[in-house]
Amino acid sequence: MLQYAAPRGLRQWAEIYHLYQSAFPAAEKKPFSMIRKMHGKGASDVWRFTRDGKFAGLIITINGEDHILLDYLAVDSRQRGTGIGSEILQLMRRHYAGKGVFLEIESVYEDCGNKDQRIRRKHFYEKCGMTSMEVFVWLFGVKMELMGFDCSLTYEQYHAFYRDNYNQWAADHIQKAEK
Repeated sequence: MLQYAAPRGLRQWAEIYHLYQSAFPAAEKKPFSMIRKMHGKGASDVWRFTRDGKFAGLIITINGEDHILLDYLAVDSRQRGTGIGSEILQLMRRHYAGKGVFLEIESVYEDCGNKDQRIRRKHFYEKCGMTSMEVFVWLFGVKMELMGFDCSLTYEQYHAFYRDNYNQWAADHIQKAEK
């Protein structure tokens, strides 16, 4: 059974840090010190998932009053393909019941070298119950699509979410895009 809690102690934070560093491209990562600082202020949640006592994955969120941005989700490489990612999303959906949970994925409508990977990722989220909001943005120069559980945002609401729950600098690096 998958369990989750906020990391406690240096060892657990180190597990989170190492998975975070290995799972995401450098261009998509925030400084880890920023994640820790936001978590410490309650503006973000960092969840450490375990199965049978072994570290299995992580999520990092940005928290708003009515919405939760799933900023990062990663599964330990030794446990990928075992259903943990789907289980993490369902636990997250229940944990944040009553709030709109959303994420950004790279657009599947762009010509790129990893189009198959993008399509698989979108199908994974759809299989888990997320739907497209049909909102497309340029986020730091990358075309993204918004998807969510029980959630609908306009571009203006999304932009305001960043401004109000992250910072103005990040909001200034978001532009509306067409499909």
